Amino acid sequence: MRPVRLAVIEQQALFRKSLCQLVAKDERFFIVPECVESCELSRIAAGKPDLVLLDVDFHKGDPVDAVKYLRESQPNVKICLLSMHAQQDLLARSLIFGVEGYVIKDIAPADLNRALLMIFGGDVYVDPRLAGNMLRRLSTRRYRSDPTELSDRETDVIRLIALGLSNKQISEKLFLSEKTVKNHISRIFSKLNVTARTQAAIHAIKNGIV
Repeated sequence: MRPVRLAVIEQQALFRKSLCQLVAKDERFFIVPECVESCELSRIAAGKPDLVLLDVDFHKGDPVDAVKYLRESQPNVKICLLSMHAQQDLLARSLIFGVEGYVIKDIAPADLNRALLMIFGGDVYVDPRLAGNMLRRLSTRRYRSDPTELSDRETDVIRLIALGLSNKQISEKLFLSEKTVKNHISRIFSKLNVTARTQAAIHAIKNGIV
């Protein structure tokens, strides 16, 4: 397998270069040269990374704007947020634009590499502390739309879709088979008149599920 082309977007030059050097020790990664000396989005996007690690703590402006830019300029790029804090609202807003990961900075280097490889491979990785807090919060909230629109189980499923979980992860969380999860998702799409998970996530966020 060829190395994953990784870009690190971080305003603080010392931390950016240190993080690039740390990850580059793993031969499974190739650091996109454009990000080493700059955090300019257009230059980094031109480097065509497979995966972007976006530090949100010192980002100028709203990090979601950077997510949107990357998604528009490189539709297939994988995006993982990096922060010192578990920012639930930021994750929820970023999921609308297909963010695949959220990592907290006290993660061990080896665990960071594993998380990045998971994301590159098509999985979603959210720090367990953040995911756990969001799930606990969601369990105490009620869906604010017409309760006849979605069943209780369909509401559970769309909540997890909005959190970025895959069908396999949803099946494990709800103790359902993947086939049953797919059936629920099919009914959700039909009821909401949507055709993609991103559209379902947007609906969930706008209607108070997340």
